[in-house]
Amino acid sequence: MQTLDIVVIVLFSLLILVAGLSFGRKGKDMKSFFAAGGNVPWQINGLSLFMSFFSAGTFVVWGSIAYQYGFVSVTIQWMMAIGGILIGLYIAPRWKKMKILTAGEFIGKRLGLKVQRYYTYLILLLSLGYTGAFLYPVAKLVNVSAGVPINTAIIALGLLVIIYTAVGGLWAVVITDVLQFVILTAAVLIVVPLSFDAVGGLNEFINNAPATFFNFIQDEYNGWFLFAFAVYNMIFIGGNWAYVQRYTTVRTMTDARKVGFLFGGLYIISPLFWMLPPMIYRVLESPLPGMENEGAYLLMCKAVLPAGMLGLMIGGMVFATASSVNTTLNLVAAVFTNDIFKPLKPQSTQKQLMNIARGSTIVAGLVTILIALLVPFVGGIVEVVLTIGAVTGCSIYGPPVWALFSKHHNGKSIWACTIISLIINLSLRFVVPVFFNFTLSRGNEMLVGALLPFFLLGCYEWWARRFATISMDFKIFQLEIEQQNKIEKPMPETGENRYGVRVLAFTLTCTSFIIIALGFLSTENNKLVVGIGLIILMIATILLYNTKMKKVRGKLVADGNGK
Repeated sequence: MQTLDIVVIVLFSLLILVAGLSFGRKGKDMKSFFAAGGNVPWQINGLSLFMSFFSAGTFVVWGSIAYQYGFVSVTIQWMMAIGGILIGLYIAPRWKKMKILTAGEFIGKRLGLKVQRYYTYLILLLSLGYTGAFLYPVAKLVNVSAGVPINTAIIALGLLVIIYTAVGGLWAVVITDVLQFVILTAAVLIVVPLSFDAVGGLNEFINNAPATFFNFIQDEYNGWFLFAFAVYNMIFIGGNWAYVQRYTTVRTMTDARKVGFLFGGLYIISPLFWMLPPMIYRVLESPLPGMENEGAYLLMCKAVLPAGMLGLMIGGMVFATASSVNTTLNLVAAVFTNDIFKPLKPQSTQKQLMNIARGSTIVAGLVTILIALLVPFVGGIVEVVLTIGAVTGCSIYGPPVWALFSKHHNGKSIWACTIISLIINLSLRFVVPVFFNFTLSRGNEMLVGALLPFFLLGCYEWWARRFATISMDFKIFQLEIEQQNKIEKPMPETGENRYGVRVLAFTLTCTSFIIIALGFLSTENNKLVVGIGLIILMIATILLYNTKMKKVRGKLVADGNGK
C-alpha cells in the first residue's frame, strides 16, 4: 500500500468522523438519538439496512466462501433477497403499525414486562456477541491491507466507531451507511473490470475456474441449507432489534414496506457484482491456506487498483463493515436506556437519559472490542457467523415476530418457545457431538435452527385456536394501538430530516472531489475513475437541490396556513 492510499484512508476516516459528530447537537432526546426523529426517508433507511446487514459478511465471510466455492456465495445471498421481499410484504409494515420505539418496547406492551425483561437480557448478550464477530472482519481488512497487527486494529477501529456512534446516534449510523454504499458501489465498478483484465478476460476466467465453481449449490451449502437460510434471513432481518429501527423510524407503513423491498432488490443485483473479485482471485492466485482465504477480497483489490483508489476502497470496506457494529451499538444503548434504565428511573430527565444512552454505547463498545479479540480462537469468522445464526437466530427473533400477527399467543407461550428451541439447538451444536459422537451437517443445523421454533409456535397456535382462546395480552395491546391510531397522524417533513440529507450531500461532494483528484493522478483507467467521481457529484447536487426545494415548499405551506 502506497503513501497516497494511506492519505486517502485518513481523509475518508476524518470525513466519516465529522459526518457522525455533526449530529451531536441534533440528538438531544431519546426519539432523536434512537429513532432519528421518527422521520427518516425510506430510501436512506433501506440503504442503511442493506449496508448494516451486507457489510457484516460480504468482504470476509461471503468473500471467503466465494473464493473457496464460487457462485454458491451468490446463491446464498439471493436467499437474503427473498427474505427482504417477504419482510416488505408482511413484517416491516406490521412493525410500523405497532407505534413503538424499539422491538423491546413492543414485547413489553404485547407480552408483558417480565417477558420483556427476559428478552432484553438475552438480546443484549447476543447483540454484543454479534457485534464482536462483526468488528473482527473490519480489523481483518486492515490487517491484510496495511499489515497492522489484528489486535491493534480491533482496538483502534472499535474506539473510532464508539466515538461517532455515542455522539451522533441513529442519524450518524444511517448517513454514514449511505455514504459507504455509494463509495463501495463506485469502487466495485472499478475493481471488477480491472480484475477481469488481470486474468485475461471473461473467457479465461471461466475456462480456468474450478469445475464446480459456477454451481448454484455445493457441498454443505445444499438445497436444504438455502431453504433454511432464506427462512432464517426473513426472521433475522425482520426481527433483529437493530434492524427493526429501520422499519419504525420512517413516516408511514408504506414507507416501511419500501424499506424491505429496497433491501431485497439490492440483494438480487449486488451479489452478481460484489462476489466477482474474490472469485476471480481464485483463478489469479490459488490456493490460500487456512483462514487466509478470509482476505481474498482485499487481496484482489490490492492486485489491480491504482494508488489512491485502493485506499478509498479499503476505507469504504472498513467503515462499511463497521456499520454493523455501529448499528448494534445504537441498539444496545436503546435497549438498555429505554427498556432497562428508564423503567427503573421513570422520573429521569432527558439530559440524564441521554447521558445513560451515550455511556451505555461506550460500555457496549468496549465489550465488543474484547469479544472481537477472541474470534480467532473459535475457528474464524465464517464459523462464528454461521453457527450463531443457525443456533440462535430464529429461536430468539422468530417468536416475537410471530406475536406481531397472532391473537392467541401470550407472554408465557412465546418465551417458552424461545427457551425450548434454544436449549435443543444449543444441545445439538455443543452437547450431542461430545457425548454421542454425532454432528449435524451445516445444512441440517441451519434447517433445524430455522424450523424448530416455528414448529413449537405452530403447535401452540393450533391448540389455542382449537379452544378459541384469544390472549388477554393481545386484547389490551390492540386497544392501545387503536387509541394511538385515532390521535396520531403521519409526521411531516422536519428540519432534522433535511439536515441529515444535507450532511449526506456534503460528504458525497467531498468524496467525489477525492475520486476526481485520484483520477487525474492515475496513469491508468483515469477516465473511468473521473467519470465515477462526476456521477457521485451529480447525485450530491440533486440531493441538495431537492432538500432546498422541500424547505421552500414547507415555508410556503407554513406561510399559507398562517394567513
